[in-house]
Amino acid sequence: MAEVAARETGNRPADLGARELAAVLRLNQIASQHRECATLLPAIAKGLAELLPVERVMVLVPNLVGAAERTYDSDGRPRTPDADDDRRRPLLARAHGGREPIVVEEGMRSTAALPLRSRGETVGALALVASAAGAWDTCPPKLLGDIAAAIAVGVDNCLGYERFERMSREREVLLAVNRAIGRHLHRDELFGALAGCLRAIVPTQRFGIELPIEGDKLQGHLLTPRGAAEESTQPTVLPALGTACNWVLRNRAWIVTGTRAELRDEFPVTFDVMERERMESLCALPLVTGDRCRGVLFFMADAEGAYRHLQRDLLEQVGSAVATALDDCLAHEEVRRLRDRLAAENVYLQEEIRQDHNFGDIVGRSPALLQALADVERVAPTDATVLILGETGTGKELIARAIHDRSPRRGRPLVKVNCGAIATGLVESELFGHVKGAFTGAIDNRDGRFKLADGGTIFLDEVGEVSPETQVKLLRVLQEREFEPIGGTRTVKVDVRVIVATNRDLKAAVGDGTFRSDLFYRLNVFPVTVPPLRERTGDIPLLLTFFMERLAKKLGKPVSQIASETMRRLCAYAWPGNVRELQNVVERAVILSTGHVLTVEESVVPSTGPAERPVVIAFAAPNDGAGTLEDVERRHIHAVLEQTRWKIEGDGGAAALLDLQPSTLRSRMRKLGLSRPRP
Repeated sequence: MAEVAARETGNRPADLGARELAAVLRLNQIASQHRECATLLPAIAKGLAELLPVERVMVLVPNLVGAAERTYDSDGRPRTPDADDDRRRPLLARAHGGREPIVVEEGMRSTAALPLRSRGETVGALALVASAAGAWDTCPPKLLGDIAAAIAVGVDNCLGYERFERMSREREVLLAVNRAIGRHLHRDELFGALAGCLRAIVPTQRFGIELPIEGDKLQGHLLTPRGAAEESTQPTVLPALGTACNWVLRNRAWIVTGTRAELRDEFPVTFDVMERERMESLCALPLVTGDRCRGVLFFMADAEGAYRHLQRDLLEQVGSAVATALDDCLAHEEVRRLRDRLAAENVYLQEEIRQDHNFGDIVGRSPALLQALADVERVAPTDATVLILGETGTGKELIARAIHDRSPRRGRPLVKVNCGAIATGLVESELFGHVKGAFTGAIDNRDGRFKLADGGTIFLDEVGEVSPETQVKLLRVLQEREFEPIGGTRTVKVDVRVIVATNRDLKAAVGDGTFRSDLFYRLNVFPVTVPPLRERTGDIPLLLTFFMERLAKKLGKPVSQIASETMRRLCAYAWPGNVRELQNVVERAVILSTGHVLTVEESVVPSTGPAERPVVIAFAAPNDGAGTLEDVERRHIHAVLEQTRWKIEGDGGAAALLDLQPSTLRSRMRKLGLSRPRP
């Protein structure tokens, strides 16, 4: 092989003719018209064929990412070198690093290798191949230099545009990553959003993040292999020992392997996973924020050497963004965990300060009331029909609400119907609905209350007022769980629990023939009797204080005390209207009050015994309004103890005033934390 170095000449050689100059000008024009080497090379090869005896053109350019160089042939496609190319490649490399053309002659073939220089820097190398021996002997070196200069400008432009496109893609990837970070604070959503972004720049069939957890283990959040458009993460747990991710986590360094065999000895757990999933290549990088390594970002691919030419600078930026997002995500999870813990503790504390019967809206602890609430606890978890019996104003609706709230249907509605408040002719329409044109005024289809209560509970108050005609349909609903709307022919099936209430004696109504016996037996599956207020006089002070404090807060009144004489009269009163009447009396008294002491006029609640010296029983006003029922009870008992100078037993003692056994009062005092102050 012979090698000849050409001499450099002036800027405008005298030995170039018009044909050569025109060809060089055309090459300059061609070079300015292309942005990609893949289209530039075929156009250059065609232009050179008109000027030189060249049969093949090759250009060596640096690879912007990963590999050191790449070669383009005359057809514009990147080439994998063959045997002849392997002999020429060193010449291209030498030309790439030099300043002068190199002419090589071998057998019947000739090759000229020229450096491509633009703006004072070498941007590649050009190889011209001819089949004739000595094809370049008569070619002026200056012509080769001008050709190389024209091609160098085009290659430099293509490389510049390629750099611009790469930077644009990287910017889009980083923007997408940051958009994903900004929208998601749950790790599954975050990792799923990042997956779509990262697949655009990393060849991967398996992506995930490994997080260290207790027990020297790693929790992996993987994407569905060979992913779908919308993917959810699949958490897995592996022992940390023997994994490549654990090494990355501890050393805060990358691991990039071309085959899984490289991991067999040092990281057998990772090797087994990759073998099972048929993965070959691995890339794992640490996610570091500040002085902490939060986890490891890893990619796996089924091709060997998939990460040989990885864009590490871009992945470093992505890794930093993911680390920040993961840090925020874990911090948000900790905040949620603490919030849920506080909420659970708050619920627990609220449960602790509830009354023994655990019914927040029902005030009292008399034996008759506690018996009714015990019945509620027993029947609530079932689907049995409940008949609530009690006088007007005793709180039957509260009992119905308590049953519903403790039943499996509490997530569905409780539909309430007062049968006594609806005109007789409209009750059936209200309960079962009607179709358009069923009667005058039925201008549209309308669903009844049973349909609205489907899946939940229906509460029929004053069921004893239902007409005999409606009783027939009601019986069918209870038996078959189906009915027809008025004027309709289609049967409607419902899944409804029925709770009914009445202040009437239904047994007597059955005997009189005004209430169907079969319906009564269907309703009377589990009766619950709500005691009248006259049978729970011990609850009257609690109710009075409860309503006084709640209404004082609602009406903006400074009332915080009840006069002893008023308390005596109210406790001795029979209360025919029960709790509803008591609430109305207290509300009127609060409205009329002008100071801190609540008094009720005797004309409203007459005295039933001799008057006593008016002594005021005070209740410390709570900071947050009415407070809990237990707070009310504590203040009431404390006030009575102060009045009796902490005398518990005997005449004039607190137990007698509170209508409690002394042992019961002492037990309540211990539970409420009340003790006699030391002198």
